[in-house]
Amino acid sequence: MTVVVKIGGARAVDPEGALADVASLVAEGENVVLTHGGSTAVDETLEELDEEPTYVETPGGVVGRFTDERTMDVFKMVMPGKLNTDLVESLHNEGVDAVGLSGTDGKLLEGKRKSAVRVKEDGKKKIKRGDHSGTIDSVNADLLETVLAGGYTPVVSVPVLGREKEGGYTAVNADADRAAAAIAGALEGDLVVLTDVSGIYEDPDDESTKIDSAATPAEFESVKSAAEGFMTKKVMAAEEALEGGASSVIVATANADAPITSALAGEGTTLESGVLEDDETDEETAQEAAE
Repeated sequence: MTVVVKIGGARAVDPEGALADVASLVAEGENVVLTHGGSTAVDETLEELDEEPTYVETPGGVVGRFTDERTMDVFKMVMPGKLNTDLVESLHNEGVDAVGLSGTDGKLLEGKRKSAVRVKEDGKKKIKRGDHSGTIDSVNADLLETVLAGGYTPVVSVPVLGREKEGGYTAVNADADRAAAAIAGALEGDLVVLTDVSGIYEDPDDESTKIDSAATPAEFESVKSAAEGFMTKKVMAAEEALEGGASSVIVATANADAPITSALAGEGTTLESGVLEDDETDEETAQEAAE
């Protein structure tokens, strides 16, 4: 089994327990690919440079970062530079042979660059140009499998390799949850998304309403309806992971003694591959059972 773990970059996320858990899983012979976010660290670095991070809202209501050329420079410095190196260092101190990779290494993560994005400002739809972002459509699974087969644990960070319309490549930003989803799909593994809450809640302000699991399309619709704010992107990424071939997706807290092991044992919110089955498939299954 391959487990793809995504550690969130929010200030409230403590990676210490997850890193010790990675070491335990690797010692037991499990293949683990660690991925991470870092938007908070990027924003803090921009502010230290007296620059303001820019966030925009899409016409569909999703809020995301606008990554201009200067922000992209900071992004490359912070994500594969500091954060990835820190995690690799910490894993070595846990006895794990970790290898840091960015999405640009060996065309690990690749997709089309989006230099212009549709946004909504003051109730009006506009085109904002100069963006350095992309959506991943290709994962070099062979590279990850080669690293894993050599006994190493990959630690993967965006940016990704963005293809330009006129040819060539540019390093671009991509959502870290969706990057983890693409990797989990390509490796047909389990995806564990570790964040600062214990799962997906029916009421976003009430932890007691945590949804334990979803195994059917109807249950998944309830999950999607319940997701708000930052959780919306995580549910979108979960769906992409399952569509790509992931075995399951679990959203759980990072702030536990053994958060990955606990998540795989049923803590958090587990989304199973069956949530993608459509009504037509269900009808066919029912008809076959009747016959």
